[in-house]
Amino acid sequence: MTSFLQLLQDSPPFFIFLSGLTGLLVGSFLNVVIHRLPKMMERDWRMQCAELNTQVVQEEKNVTKVTAYNLHTPRSACPNCGHQISALENIPLISYLFLRGKCKKCGSPISMRYPVVEATSGILCAYAAWHFGFGLAAVAAILFIWALIALTFIDFDTQLLPDDITLPLLWLGIIVNMYGTFTSLNNAVLGAIAGYLVLWSVYWLFKLVTGKEGMGYGDFKLLAAIGAWLGWTMLPLVIMLSSVVGAVVGITLIIALRHGRNIPIPFGPYLAGGGLIALFWGQQLTQGYLNLLAMP
Repeated sequence: MTSFLQLLQDSPPFFIFLSGLTGLLVGSFLNVVIHRLPKMMERDWRMQCAELNTQVVQEEKNVTKVTAYNLHTPRSACPNCGHQISALENIPLISYLFLRGKCKKCGSPISMRYPVVEATSGILCAYAAWHFGFGLAAVAAILFIWALIALTFIDFDTQLLPDDITLPLLWLGIIVNMYGTFTSLNNAVLGAIAGYLVLWSVYWLFKLVTGKEGMGYGDFKLLAAIGAWLGWTMLPLVIMLSSVVGAVVGITLIIALRHGRNIPIPFGPYLAGGGLIALFWGQQLTQGYLNLLAMP
């Protein structure tokens, strides 16, 4: 093990390659998380609701026992014909290209979402390895990337940001920064507090003025997690980036695609994007912005 770690440290190209390959493999698992975690949450909610109705609670429990559904059971299968995906059909990117984006048995199209998630994970992990070099920062950044990818696509699909991801991500950010990996521990704790309170305040101000809810509590927790990872000083940049991108995308959807104004647009993906930008280039962007303000 020591010699292998030494090899990773002494050979940056190998470390980058291994990180990218790991990102591809984990990207395949992230597709499972993105698809199944919301369904698992729905099952849990149904069970909780069933507890209020003694006539159906046993039926719900029996269904859950018979049809176990989690991140590893049942095996992945084609949603159209039920064909179980073999190991050779589940190789990141390669299987999709080999199958030409179609189910091997029934020929129904496979969503582009799967290779996109895998490629995004692989590219970002390889970039993190190159950007930070071998060490705790790179490993932590890769974990951060995986969580944000999963949250982004879950929010796009369901407008949910599961506590099962956001809360562990928040605590992991504080633990990582106990060693000053991305910021000091004090900044991390303040970042978690400020991240939550900022969007919480915006939520209630918007609700008091309009009588409507402008965002969900998951957004508060996600920004708190980003603050725990990057520190409170990065929060203005993250909020600015996510707000600008979110506004541009929202206006584009309304004008070009006739997206109804009353149809909610998830904010989590833009927070995640702002968090990733701040992770890699936050210091440079903040310094550049301050230099512009200092110009006469």
